[in-house]
Amino acid sequence: MEKAKKLFTSTLIAAAIGLSSTSALAASTLTEGKINVGMEITYPPFESYDGDKVVGFDPELTALLANKMGVEYGFTDNKFTGLILGLASNKFDAVISGMYIIPDRLEKADAIPYAKTGASIMVAKGSDIQPKTGEDLCGVKVGLQQGTTWVKTLHELSDSYCVANDLPSIVVQEFPTAPEATQAMMSKNIQAQIEIAGAAQMLVERTRERVEISSTTLIFPQTLGIYLKQGNDELKSQLEKAMSEIKADGSYQALITKYELIPITE
Repeated sequence: MEKAKKLFTSTLIAAAIGLSSTSALAASTLTEGKINVGMEITYPPFESYDGDKVVGFDPELTALLANKMGVEYGFTDNKFTGLILGLASNKFDAVISGMYIIPDRLEKADAIPYAKTGASIMVAKGSDIQPKTGEDLCGVKVGLQQGTTWVKTLHELSDSYCVANDLPSIVVQEFPTAPEATQAMMSKNIQAQIEIAGAAQMLVERTRERVEISSTTLIFPQTLGIYLKQGNDELKSQLEKAMSEIKADGSYQALITKYELIPITE
């Protein structure tokens, strides 16, 4: 009888803990039992469509995290420039979209580091310029996706290095998406393109090597982050716990290795 009472009590405690966890998640996500992630689904290898399926590093990471949290997950396709605003307007619970952690974004949203990477410089195949570093871009017309951190970085580099050394300025041209910048480069409307290393390699493959990577090392290294609405501490805590768990079971490192990224070790 005493054993039965203990078993009943343990069952009640376990149920209470499960109910508490579910209630906490319901309070921290827009839909009970589900986390909805915002991303621009035109950015391989981080996220893209394979038919109706969303594939890439970020969707696979989302699946790993959601599994540890015991919830379903879904994706909302959104322009990159509107992702942080989308958090504030409750369009989605989190943003996982190959987005760097930078001070400007942290003024509007919270972030959890999830990987590190850097950029590559691309040029058209056989181009007469072969820039290896950011400093080699002085006098070059460079295209890149609108809203990326490199817009500001290139302008600052142009002023602090090119102009300061009496060299021609970097000419920066923004495009709605990375593939549109690549198309402009192949049409010789721009001379070079800056893109996250993994995406740059994918663009080389998808253009059947009509473009090539001219840089020999990663430039402008940065940390990628999962962005959350400011003040949603409950969801942030759950995601951080899930991140710790996928690191512990090896699934995080396997995913990092698959997509040739640099892991977050802290």
